[in-house]
Amino acid sequence: MEPIAETDSPQRRLLTRNRLLATGLLIAAALAYIALSVWYDPDSFWIAWGRAATEAAMIGALADWFAVTALFRRPMGLPIPHTAIVPRHKDRIAEGLGGFIEKNFLDPALIAARLKAADPASRLARFLSDDANASLVADRIADGITPMVAGLDSDEMRGLFARTLGEQLRRARFSLLLGRTLDVVLSGDHHAVLIDRLTEAGHRYLDRHEQDIEQAVEKRTAWWMPRQIDRRMARGITQALRDWLNELAQPGSVTRGRLEEALRRYAYDLRQSAPANPSAQEDVEAAKDRLLDQPEIKAVLGDLWDGLRRAVVSDLADRDSATKAAIRTALKGLATALQRDEDARREVNDIAVALVEAMVVPSRAAIGRFVADVVKGWDTATVVGRLELAVGPDLQYVRISGTLVAAAIGSVIFFIDRAFL
Repeated sequence: MEPIAETDSPQRRLLTRNRLLATGLLIAAALAYIALSVWYDPDSFWIAWGRAATEAAMIGALADWFAVTALFRRPMGLPIPHTAIVPRHKDRIAEGLGGFIEKNFLDPALIAARLKAADPASRLARFLSDDANASLVADRIADGITPMVAGLDSDEMRGLFARTLGEQLRRARFSLLLGRTLDVVLSGDHHAVLIDRLTEAGHRYLDRHEQDIEQAVEKRTAWWMPRQIDRRMARGITQALRDWLNELAQPGSVTRGRLEEALRRYAYDLRQSAPANPSAQEDVEAAKDRLLDQPEIKAVLGDLWDGLRRAVVSDLADRDSATKAAIRTALKGLATALQRDEDARREVNDIAVALVEAMVVPSRAAIGRFVADVVKGWDTATVVGRLELAVGPDLQYVRISGTLVAAAIGSVIFFIDRAFL
């Protein structure tokens, strides 16, 4: 158990000062009464008045001392009934404190009103508008993400990621995407480079496999056909292919125009919801599904998860992390949006109220019970000490004022007695 309070704390010093002052007034009244009793003269008005006033002051001081002390302990250790109220009723005080917090501090209407008055959206905007604060929050978010992402290294997570991504790819209409991509490529003449590379590759293939073509022609002609004629046919076929590739490489040629027109028709068929060629989309989607069913592709998707996880962890550990920079930029953007848009602030405030109500209101009874159980768990000395520190200084003022008021009342009674009785 932590100490109730430090000996030299302001609250402890105030309690000690007021207690000494109240006790000092009681001692002063007692000494004055003794002195006046020793020098008592029935014929002296002032001595008689002083004796009556100090006597009343002692009575008031002792009565208030008894009342204040009886709250926290037994006066002088005597087993007087109805004293030591706080120690004897600690559990009841705990229950009352828990119920008071539940019914008064956790009231939904009160919580909503206080939160809206506090305007958490504006406070958040002002806090995040400072670069240092935005960087601090971004670092804390990144620090929380790092162990979570690093801990996702398991076969189950790889399999889950691969299955989830595979299912999303199956649902996606890849034919529409391919059709739009072809449109962009053709409209921007980006396909020219690809055609040039394909024609160059075709020429290289013919150069390397010219003899293979001749042998293939020989195998497919009649046995009585002269070999010289087979070679001439093979060279003719090869040259025809070269001429076709050369024409395909020429911008504006008929062959190239036919290829581009075929690609445009194919792109049109792919991107239409009801294509003129329905099988175009079906063929692409079927090919996609067959590809996703391949074990190698599933392994690639799992490896993609490992790569993403390692990349994120590595980036978060970097001093110049792109992820942290993105989070920081997003936070600054949020601050700017909240500062400019009153509707956004109102919405954020409503969300904050709803979140707090959702978390606190259903748990009101549990929170009140928690407070009560905590207080019940304190030892009696701790409860007495903390309550006395909280209200003790004011209770000592009761002793002080009680001493002075009693002296005044004693004086009034004395004057009435002398004047009328």
